[in-house]
Amino acid sequence: MATLAPEPSVLSTRRGKLTLLLLCAIAFVDFVDASIVNVALPSIRLALHFSVQGLQWVPSAYLLTYGGFMLLGGRAADLLGRRRILVAGTVLIGLASLVGGFAGSAGVLVGARLAQGIGAAMMLPAALSILTTTFKEGNDRHTAIGAWGAVGGLSAAAGVLIGGLLTAGPGWRWVMFVNPLACVLVLAGIFRLIGGERRRTPLHNFDLRGAVLATAGMLLLVYALVRAPTVGWGTAGTIGELAGALVLLAVFVVNELRHRNPLAPLSIFRINGLGFSDATQLITFAGFLAIFFFLTLYLQNVLGYSPIRTGLAYLPLTVVTVIAASISSQLLSRTGTRPMIVAGSLLAAGGVYWLSRIPVHGSYLSDLLPGMLLVALGTGPVFVGVTTAANAGVPPDKAGLAASLLNASQQLGGALGLAIFSALATSRTNHLLAIHTAPPQALVAGFQRALLAGSIFLLAAAFIALRATNTHGQTDQAATQTSAGTTKPPAAVGAND
Repeated sequence: MATLAPEPSVLSTRRGKLTLLLLCAIAFVDFVDASIVNVALPSIRLALHFSVQGLQWVPSAYLLTYGGFMLLGGRAADLLGRRRILVAGTVLIGLASLVGGFAGSAGVLVGARLAQGIGAAMMLPAALSILTTTFKEGNDRHTAIGAWGAVGGLSAAAGVLIGGLLTAGPGWRWVMFVNPLACVLVLAGIFRLIGGERRRTPLHNFDLRGAVLATAGMLLLVYALVRAPTVGWGTAGTIGELAGALVLLAVFVVNELRHRNPLAPLSIFRINGLGFSDATQLITFAGFLAIFFFLTLYLQNVLGYSPIRTGLAYLPLTVVTVIAASISSQLLSRTGTRPMIVAGSLLAAGGVYWLSRIPVHGSYLSDLLPGMLLVALGTGPVFVGVTTAANAGVPPDKAGLAASLLNASQQLGGALGLAIFSALATSRTNHLLAIHTAPPQALVAGFQRALLAGSIFLLAAAFIALRATNTHGQTDQAATQTSAGTTKPPAAVGAND
């Protein structure tokens, strides 16, 4: 019986290399916007007269709509065309950033950040679904997802560095102005390298009710998580918001089960390990983001670092994350995703635990750098392994949905982690201040408790990952031939279970 010749490598062509570079650039723009404003917050507060509580909405507004619209953005890419949604999101984020750069009031800047989040929620799942449907060959997929994972780890640290350099240089407004310039280059690449698609479903068949329910539920959930550390977890408002979000999402699930053309076909969760991969991403990112939030506060408020020096402090973490992700992508076919995710989570947990022991009079070389390097060595493999496992066996017509679920898990994890860890840190610090502990000691004790909780989350992620798909990244030929009407996608090829 004759065997089919393997498909030619897309990544071996010049166009394939440029396409991967473009998709990684899109991911970088979206990821970096979540952290680039953090170092600039003191300058923004003075310039636009933010209140202390209002200032949190500069980073949180982006997170709110980014997570809230992610599911809608990913499924819209599947149904309406990935390039169409990608272009729309890029234009929106560019225009919103331009408005934010010229903002003369706090309200305008927060509104611009909300719009940026919607644009990113359209761009990111469309870009990841283009990546997973373009690079189908085993080695191509490994390299492409390795590059994507490296960008995921790189961007959070790079955002702090870039934000510090821009704030100390031309000023905080350039934290916003860099986006329109990047978006122009991205649009040129999209029209040159990514082919257009026909709309896959008539608009009158679009699940509008499901879109409204999913978006409203996610928005309310992220909003509640963002506000909880400020207003309190036990307040009537927080409890009501969380309950309302759960009701909306429950009604959304019922709607999807009954709708003839659902926004998010729940059959996608029949794919082996998809749910556990997304859960691992959620828990991992909750612990991972704790590092940047609390260490940045520690570096600036306790050790007295400048914005530029704070950004440069993350440079070793950035470099090692990229190297670790690149090596992991090459080892993927030998080890499979499960050992990679488990080992990476354990390394990252150890690194965050090291950082949870930071003293008041700390040393960067002895108290911070070793822990940061352990985190970098761990998160690179985790990002590569989770992205591979979450997309294994996903049919092309649902690639945008799978991408949006993975990225929504990431955003929810970030919001959940910061909400929980901020509450822990604040409670510990306030308790120590009440018994007349010196403010620096009280502040650092709060950071220590938050980082310790972050290490526990990463340890939990390692146990959850034991149930995730153990794929070696081979192309699922059956999945690539699945039609839009398939109700039971096949399990991932390469799963050892």
